[in-house]
Amino acid sequence: MTHSQNTTRVRIALITVAALTLVLASAPLAHATGLPNCNESGSSPCFEMVWVNGVQVPMTFAQAPFLASPNAKIDPFYVIAPQTDTPQGGPVPFFHDHVVGDAPQQNHGDYNVILHGFLVLCSAQGISSGGCVPTFTSSPQGIIPFAKTVNGQMLTSADPIESPANSGLIVLVDTGALLLGIINPTK
Repeated sequence: MTHSQNTTRVRIALITVAALTLVLASAPLAHATGLPNCNESGSSPCFEMVWVNGVQVPMTFAQAPFLASPNAKIDPFYVIAPQTDTPQGGPVPFFHDHVVGDAPQQNHGDYNVILHGFLVLCSAQGISSGGCVPTFTSSPQGIIPFAKTVNGQMLTSADPIESPANSGLIVLVDTGALLLGIINPTK
């Protein structure tokens, strides 16, 4: 990887961390019902929709400092190209959707998670092979290839993201952001 690519990734990650800090916020165990959408409000707590196993559910965020214990389970929070005509996030810093892993059934749909933010971008190999279809997105650092589909699949669950990341069709860019979110698809 060249120095220029590393510099670009670091800049993208820094911008995303700043955006996630400003746009995404969370509340201690509050439900999304009755809360403002994070895209429409600078207040905290707020909610945004996220994809979980192909279904959009509300996730509540609070802008509160927290420390993850060394034994904490930290799940990925993927930022992808919009999967429908209505993006879940944006326009600051750009229109996007989110994907998180499973919400365990034993919790009856309520699930508190510590999330680690990643941008999901098509790799050069993914674009040239046609295996990854990007949405070219304008950012302060230039145009970036957010993954829209991989191997013909929408990216509305974690599996279609994680397998192609292992095979080189997409690149996961670590934003360094840690978020605290509450999934409650029944609210």
